[in-house]
Amino acid sequence: MRIRRLVVAATAALGLVTLPATPALAANIVINPGFESGLTGWTCAAGAQAVTSPVHGGAKALQATPAGGDLARCQQTINVKPSSAYTLSAWVRGNYVFLGATGTGVNATTWGSPGATWNKLTTSFTTGANTTSVTIHVNSWYGQGTYQADDVVLDGPPGDGGPGDDTTPPTVPTGLTVGGATPSSLNVSWSASTDDSGTVARYEVSRDGGAPSAVTTTSTTVHGLSPATSYRFKVRACDGSGNCSAYTTEAEGTTKPGEPGVGLPKRVMVGYLHSSFANGSGYIRMSDVPAAWDVINLAFGEPTSVTSGDIRFSLCPVGECPNVESEADFIAAIKAKQAAGKKVLISIGGQNGQVQLTTTAARDKFVQSVGAIIDRYGLDGLDIDFEGHSLYLNQGDTNLAAPTTPVIVNLIAALKSLKARYGAKFVLTMAPETFFVQLGYQFYGPGASGAADNRSASYLPVIHAMRDDLTLLHVQDYNSGPIMGLDNQYHTMGGHDFHVALTDMLLAGFPIMGNANNRFPALRQDQVAIGLPAAPWAGNGFTTVAEVQKAFDCLAKGTNCGSYQPRGVYPNLRGLMTWSINWDRYNSTEFSRNHRAYLDALG
Repeated sequence: MRIRRLVVAATAALGLVTLPATPALAANIVINPGFESGLTGWTCAAGAQAVTSPVHGGAKALQATPAGGDLARCQQTINVKPSSAYTLSAWVRGNYVFLGATGTGVNATTWGSPGATWNKLTTSFTTGANTTSVTIHVNSWYGQGTYQADDVVLDGPPGDGGPGDDTTPPTVPTGLTVGGATPSSLNVSWSASTDDSGTVARYEVSRDGGAPSAVTTTSTTVHGLSPATSYRFKVRACDGSGNCSAYTTEAEGTTKPGEPGVGLPKRVMVGYLHSSFANGSGYIRMSDVPAAWDVINLAFGEPTSVTSGDIRFSLCPVGECPNVESEADFIAAIKAKQAAGKKVLISIGGQNGQVQLTTTAARDKFVQSVGAIIDRYGLDGLDIDFEGHSLYLNQGDTNLAAPTTPVIVNLIAALKSLKARYGAKFVLTMAPETFFVQLGYQFYGPGASGAADNRSASYLPVIHAMRDDLTLLHVQDYNSGPIMGLDNQYHTMGGHDFHVALTDMLLAGFPIMGNANNRFPALRQDQVAIGLPAAPWAGNGFTTVAEVQKAFDCLAKGTNCGSYQPRGVYPNLRGLMTWSINWDRYNSTEFSRNHRAYLDALG
């Protein structure tokens, strides 16, 4: 959080090759690969169609346009042979196009940005010993406009019961139920279908009558929902020959209300208070913190050693901060702020506070010591500001929902323990740098080759695991290198487009490392605030008042947008965070005066 530089060097390798049109390979086992028979053999999102122009080969091609939360996917399930090699390719046009295949032990994907010219995407895979079918797909991404695809090839040996052999669909799934409600997710489950070929290749789940999403299990958790809102779901079963059952009768579920016990206003301002140190901006007593701040983060609680998990906090020494108050006055002032509706949290980490919970003993010590700080000062919760080398991902730890790296697993367990201990009123916030979050669009941990920085996007599994207990995520939109947004363009700090692009990624969700089958789901709007330096001296990437409010207008109202167009309008975007309250006062309270008035006027 303190001033530091972090430069992100990223190289996008799209693997696009421009070649003259060639006929499909003789070994192609795709049904209707050139869409000459319309969409026969394909399951496509609403609005997809076969068009006569533009085409790559033959007389027709697929054309589809993403809309809302839909990726405009077309897919086909194909019987394959176990333990066999396959090459998947397609010719595509458009801003952003994915091609991939999934199945038991198969998860192959590639993507590109070919624009207005036809380009070939290619990926390959080998089926496992028990793989009898795969589902191939082509799709775009949110807000990326219309794309085309043509001459899809799956080159490899056909499986048993190949195309045309089976025309009987599976039975309709039974026992559809919707439950497991949280403020932002619902669990949908059903009983397995049967098929005369013995294989149900996938189930397709439709929400509120929209385009279906394919899963291979008999349950799925749907994320990114709004609190206290009802949703309708229906499911059908499809076999390896592309036959699908009728949909079930719809079942309804309602998400829980969001954080009723936290008690924060609709629009919040979060500020860090230099409570344990001085750095030239001047010490501010708790009682003198202006009323503009809704959440006051005490900076910082730090560990006795990097791996101890033993977090300590004490007020700034008198020699460093001559006007520091007594601990008794500090605690009394905290109670006064809370009586006025403010929340006061202990922030753990910062630039100098490296915290690595490498063992369960460190995890347990973290819970005990952080709880002791919260209890001693009567605090409302915890802010996680892990920086540097606190978090990282081990080689092979690629499952967002089931991480295995100890520092990640132990932190998640510790946060869940603290949340359970303090209940619904516990405020949990996080302040990661862009390197640890939005960089995940390109990099996640060390990557397949092990050559990438293992810290890349390492906050994502923590955020994902705690998303139903997370009060606020305010990524530090400063001290950052260029970051690629969902428009596949690099954005640099200091202007409104940077904040719009990076906030949009949190509110729309994004594919990790470009893999559409491994998405970081969208957060709720009320969980997200924009993190900023309060003054030019507070951090690299200072953004003027006018540019900040232009960004907020674009995100919350859909007006004042620049070159970057967000995937939606987010009227419930929560507010702003800054480093720091001290630097804001040093800068004549420019940040708090202007932005408090702006947020209050939004309502």
